[in-house]
Amino acid sequence: MDHLALFENCRLCPRHCGVNRLVDEGTGGPGFCGESHRLRVAHVGPHFGEEPPITGKNGSGTIFFTGCSLRCAICQNYQISRDGLGETCRLDALFEKVVEMIRVDHVHNINFVTPDHFFPYTFQLVTLLREAGYDLPIVYNLSGYQSTSMVKMAADYADIYLPDFKYADPALAAHLSKCRDYPGVALEAISEMARQKGFLDTATDNLSPAKKGVLVRHLILPGRIDNSIDVLTTLFLEFGAQLPLSLMSQYHPVLPQADEHLNRSITREEFDRVYAHALDLGFENLFVQFPEEPGCPPSHASPFLPDFRREGPFTNRHHMD
Repeated sequence: MDHLALFENCRLCPRHCGVNRLVDEGTGGPGFCGESHRLRVAHVGPHFGEEPPITGKNGSGTIFFTGCSLRCAICQNYQISRDGLGETCRLDALFEKVVEMIRVDHVHNINFVTPDHFFPYTFQLVTLLREAGYDLPIVYNLSGYQSTSMVKMAADYADIYLPDFKYADPALAAHLSKCRDYPGVALEAISEMARQKGFLDTATDNLSPAKKGVLVRHLILPGRIDNSIDVLTTLFLEFGAQLPLSLMSQYHPVLPQADEHLNRSITREEFDRVYAHALDLGFENLFVQFPEEPGCPPSHASPFLPDFRREGPFTNRHHMD
């Protein structure tokens, strides 16, 4: 199959904008994601901020792609998802960077961060890696807002899925990410991921690097605790208590928001309400990122907030418990 043909009349994400990303003028040009067919990458390197089975001892081999099909107003990675920071990169050059990362850093996996608008290149890169004898697990680190047909296409190339489930509230999804259909679309996509790979194989053994499966993430938003409560309830009803779930408190304001709650981090009280609900539901495989300085002002530098203008965007090795 000619994977690059998927950029023509693009349907790679659920927005189905139909743009011909193979051409730059006329009826073509960037899609909603902000990108043409040209592969653009913001950073390649080991990352230590993922969940323990993903980070391991040596880090997760992340590839951060420029652009995003969701483009959330509150995105922590706004420099690359909204502002377009990154460089055009040939596939063979990216392959060489990834191989060097494997050899030098001994990462435990290859982690594609927000790759859906560049799915065709990820499929090709995985093929090249396998042909060269590299069999590290391939992680698809996703927003949750994925086309089920594309998730099915990714089945032969993915080993681990790390989808978000951001919103149970359609109005909040529309307000922050311009996709009122997020809850239903994300549930369908995550269900397909779980059907393919099952739940994360080392969810109960944080000391062993994961090889296969699904781990769902949720970022708690300040002032929007009802959304988080409903997210947890929805996931529990859909997948049960054994679903590996990562509860994140790292939200940090990076762009001014009309909703004043979103111009601060979450409070300990807000976190405790959501965490207590997860425990009450009985989630058995729970990863938790406890807030370090709840309620901090926007000027506070979060250890989880990357700066992609630096050679090493992440300056910490913080991870979840």
